[in-house]
Amino acid sequence: MTASPASPAQISALVHHAAVFLPADPPRDSRVAFFPADLEADEHDRRDEVAPALGELATEPLTVALPEGAAGGAVLARTVRAVVLPVRAALPVLTRARAAGTGSTAAYWGGAAVLALQLAARGRLLPGLSAADHDAWRLGPLDAADATRLAELAATMPPSARAVPLPAPADAPDPLLLPRPEPLLRAFLDAVADTLPRTPAAALAAGGPAFTAPEPRRLPEQRAWATAVAAGHDAGVRLSLRVEATEPAGDSAPRFRAVVQLHSLGEPGTVTDAAELWSGGRATTGAFGPRARTDALLTLRRAAAAWEPLRPLLTAAVPDAVDLADEELAELLDLPTARALEAAGVQLHWPRDLVRRLSARAVVGDDGPARPESAGSGVLSPDALFAFDWRFALGDVELTRAELDRLAESGRPLVRLRDRWVVVSPEELRRARERRDRKVSVLDALGAALTGSAEDGGERFEVTAVGPLAALRDRLADPEAADREPVAQPRALAATLRDYQLRGLGWLHRMTSLGLGGCLADDMGLGKTITLIALHLHRQLDPATAGPTLVVCPASLLGNWQREIGAFAPGTRVRRHHGASRDLGDLAEGEFVLTTYGTMRLDAERLAAAADWSLLVADEAQHVKNPFSATAGRLRSIPARARVALTGTPVENNLTELWAILDWTTPGLLGRLGTFRARHADAVEGGTDPAAAERLARLVGPFLLRRRKSDPGIAPELPPKTETDRAVALTVEQAGLYEAVVREGLAAVSGADGLARRGLVMKMLTSLKQICNHPAQYLKEEEPRLPGRSGKLELLDELLDTILSEGASVLVFTQYVRMARLIGRRLTDRGVPSLLLHGGTPVPRREEMVRAFSAGEVPVFLLSLRAAGTGLNLTRAEHVVHYDRWWNPAVEAQATDRAYRIGQDRPVQVHRLIAEGTVEDRIAELLRRKRALADAVLGAGEGALTELGDAELAELVALRGPGVTEEDGR
Repeated sequence: MTASPASPAQISALVHHAAVFLPADPPRDSRVAFFPADLEADEHDRRDEVAPALGELATEPLTVALPEGAAGGAVLARTVRAVVLPVRAALPVLTRARAAGTGSTAAYWGGAAVLALQLAARGRLLPGLSAADHDAWRLGPLDAADATRLAELAATMPPSARAVPLPAPADAPDPLLLPRPEPLLRAFLDAVADTLPRTPAAALAAGGPAFTAPEPRRLPEQRAWATAVAAGHDAGVRLSLRVEATEPAGDSAPRFRAVVQLHSLGEPGTVTDAAELWSGGRATTGAFGPRARTDALLTLRRAAAAWEPLRPLLTAAVPDAVDLADEELAELLDLPTARALEAAGVQLHWPRDLVRRLSARAVVGDDGPARPESAGSGVLSPDALFAFDWRFALGDVELTRAELDRLAESGRPLVRLRDRWVVVSPEELRRARERRDRKVSVLDALGAALTGSAEDGGERFEVTAVGPLAALRDRLADPEAADREPVAQPRALAATLRDYQLRGLGWLHRMTSLGLGGCLADDMGLGKTITLIALHLHRQLDPATAGPTLVVCPASLLGNWQREIGAFAPGTRVRRHHGASRDLGDLAEGEFVLTTYGTMRLDAERLAAAADWSLLVADEAQHVKNPFSATAGRLRSIPARARVALTGTPVENNLTELWAILDWTTPGLLGRLGTFRARHADAVEGGTDPAAAERLARLVGPFLLRRRKSDPGIAPELPPKTETDRAVALTVEQAGLYEAVVREGLAAVSGADGLARRGLVMKMLTSLKQICNHPAQYLKEEEPRLPGRSGKLELLDELLDTILSEGASVLVFTQYVRMARLIGRRLTDRGVPSLLLHGGTPVPRREEMVRAFSAGEVPVFLLSLRAAGTGLNLTRAEHVVHYDRWWNPAVEAQATDRAYRIGQDRPVQVHRLIAEGTVEDRIAELLRRKRALADAVLGAGEGALTELGDAELAELVALRGPGVTEEDGR
């Protein structure tokens, strides 16, 4: 067992499991056990499937109680292998299961975890002692709505969620019984509550280890104190204060008093005044019960601790009401007092016809910069300022500055305004008076205009945009609005853009022409690369935006970028700034420069000084999702007139990653990271502010264009099947082995003929293909080191990261079982669940694997091409990866058709991995350019290649190093 947090892959493996809560004393020592939901499956096979995904999370035997029927009742004891996690480590698994809607018992406990976290976020935490006198936190007080929600959640607890551990079957009573839902649920909520305050900083904040240290502390001497602290919180009644005003006579001011009201928790709609309760009337029976007075006084004691004027009621014969002087009325109007009373379980009710809450809003853009008309770079100057003016109102009456000053100077809560009495907090008036009109930057003003709100002094206010700022907001608010003036496809683009790609080009043009950046976050396969190439060509048409483009991408994508530029922008110069002989001299005006994140990190100063970059592109921008990494820092140091990020996964783990990407494309848009997390990310990720997600969406929406294959108007534009050749470079080790085999193989072939020669050619081709796959396959290593040695394996890692982040499934075909096992080992090391099917797989196991994959239990299916190329229906997969080529189009198509067949209702992406500059590259080129001839020549696979002459064979297998396009000439 481990107390460390589960990795994302481990969480994904556990969310579909059955989960059971294991109470303990103290509550923070409680645990959650996860075990396979299908307990009828063979345990050995189940461990084989689950263990790779769970990695180092150990399992232990656990005896659980399984209900005989859906209604519960009698149960059977069963011992299972379970992953048992402390509550703190289990929370991410449970909340993920709830969000995924798996329907598992883990999802049920995830709902309970969310309830506990929401209550804790509202401050519903009480210190106390456990049954064994340990320091422990619990959730409370619960208001009527909280109690109702808890009861409803307990009523829906499935019997399998109550399968708590039992003694060994021989010692267990007969029949066994499941525990009651409500006490078990309350124990879980208290376990979460007891876990949360125990952080490394808690002891510093509390001034000592009591109620802050993870280690249990027995405090029996604190029992009386704990009882006093919690007094009234578990009472059967709730209090509120109803503020009443006397009818004013003439111009005299009304007087105020606070009346104590009681609300029944048993019957939430029942309310009575304390005076009626103490009079001994009918309200003392029924809904309130015989303990009503005691409960009311206990609750009143807590309220008096929060607000001193209530204290005399504790000794009054009838605790019915208190008269309010001006200063006491002002205190009630002040937000801290209201919050203190609310935390004590007491709400305030004000007369609607008197109280006028002071509201504030801001008007932004009155005298901002003139509306930009030019399409040149930087039209929104970072030095430009917009006016930020405050407006104040009492109710529906807007105040002038003079009126605000006069009301604030009076210092009284009851004031006369335009011939009527109004009640307003003097503190609110003072704060409003201190707010001054000012100037704000373009991005601060734009952010306020887009969200319709802004924060000042920790408070959020409504913002109204006017003038040029409102026009700019409307221009940006809907990235794909139908009434946008379309951008024509560049004539130099050797392709026809689909409608959504044209809209993407128009959006990129608008953002970059305004001096803003953007993140194109379309799903994999929707054509982000060709859209960016079209943007580059479009920018060359205007001298103000023309210039070279720098693309930073993973090393495995260099070949793909160079090929697509050559295919879609023929004649455009392109070079790779990578490797030992990299050079930035003599850059052409409209040239593409391709480099890797690693090289960029080393050469950032050279790249920054090399050119006035028209466009800087970060492909697979999730590589800079850590804003504090050296890679992100160096990328920020390279100036460019426009910045564009490309990624299918703008958020993988948390919203800090989104901040890192957008703060690079448009620096300052989201403010400082700490401010962004406080204003947006924490509320969105914690689910504490439902409006926060909407505000964040309005803020980032214009700067992030996200289209999915499932979106209306997108999938119909795609062909049913999209096939992509993905070129990867060999590593230094692969290149050395490749050249050695070519040298030795050609020498052996030149002295042989007949069957012997054909055998030698086949041996050489097989060796070259294995080297292209991974050196460990060719060298037949028993305990290989896998990372960093194969371009294909690195690209597969990146492909799977993107595919799995989209929640998709994938088939990975290879003709070599050894290579499939190596891939499986790599996935296990990374915590990615997978299955492996090959010719030696027994038929029953084969069927079980297909069932598991089709049910979505495992996202990656590794298949031997020969064993799995026919006879399987795997339409669960949206992606097919051919790790190596069979060189027979018909055989390859049959394998692809495992996913692309009747029953598939989603677009299928086919990825063919090709080692650049090798024999694989040569064959792929032949298949692309001369498909009809290739079908005839390669119909028998590699066998046809054994008939090539020595010169033709040498031409086929020679290793060609990557370089610039032929048009460039260097």
